[in-house]
Amino acid sequence: MLSGISTVCFVSSYLVALILESTRLFFRSSARGAVMWIFAAGGVFAHTLFLFSLSWNSSRLPLSSPYEWYLFVAWVLAIAYFYFAFAKPRAVTGLFLLPLILVLVAAAQFADRTPSERTGLLRGWITAHSVFLLLGTAVVMIGFAAGTMYLVQVYRLKHHWPLNSVPRLPSLEWLERINSRCVPLSMLLIGGGFATGLAINSRFLQDARDRLAWTDPAIVSLGGMFAWLLVATIFNRCYRPAQKGRKVAYLTLASMFFLLVALGVFFFSVSEHEMSRPVSGVHVGNEFAIHGLVPPVERRVT
Repeated sequence: MLSGISTVCFVSSYLVALILESTRLFFRSSARGAVMWIFAAGGVFAHTLFLFSLSWNSSRLPLSSPYEWYLFVAWVLAIAYFYFAFAKPRAVTGLFLLPLILVLVAAAQFADRTPSERTGLLRGWITAHSVFLLLGTAVVMIGFAAGTMYLVQVYRLKHHWPLNSVPRLPSLEWLERINSRCVPLSMLLIGGGFATGLAINSRFLQDARDRLAWTDPAIVSLGGMFAWLLVATIFNRCYRPAQKGRKVAYLTLASMFFLLVALGVFFFSVSEHEMSRPVSGVHVGNEFAIHGLVPPVERRVT
């Protein structure tokens, strides 16, 4: 039964939900909300079964490859969208979250599917590192969506658009609460991922070829992102005006920018993540790379 589930199942549900969300820009319908909620629930359910089947069929723990990592981030965002659709049924939250979900699923199709070979204590640390970064990435993206909605709503109010016109968005107060919570939460999660990554690199990788230099772009970019989130959290908590209004929305948008920078560094820089142990005539990325924000890149041995 589970073997018959594919990404097409939940991607189709998310696409239908996005199309239904898009129609809210043009007209209202009393039945559309229920249909959209059903497709969203079906997508989350199929997505959950698919992730479960990956572990069940392969007899390994989740997050064993970059492919699964991307799908799990998309799954967390899908749950957030499902909650928003239930909590704010008249708001077009899907227009801001569903595209992010679909982009992550698309990225997973190009990611490495090779499972991790690590076991024991190191395997536990790598899993913790992956989970921290996964949840931190999801929270940054949720904050980005909420911050964007906040700024759009402010623009509507500034230009005197009727609040009951289409499209509808959540209230500024509700979006402000989401933004304010995402800033410190993302800092804690990304900080946990950064700390566990440093612990893995300094204490648990016995082979020197697996370790990263402290100036490696992977460490520098993730450390820079954590530093920004730490400064943003302190600024948010100590400077009272930054706890509300457009300032906190700008903080969440800036956090998304730093996330994209970190991802770009992982994708396009030459990192020691990409030059690890030789296997069958190629060098493949180590598990620290596998469970980071980007799949390893194979290189021929010269």
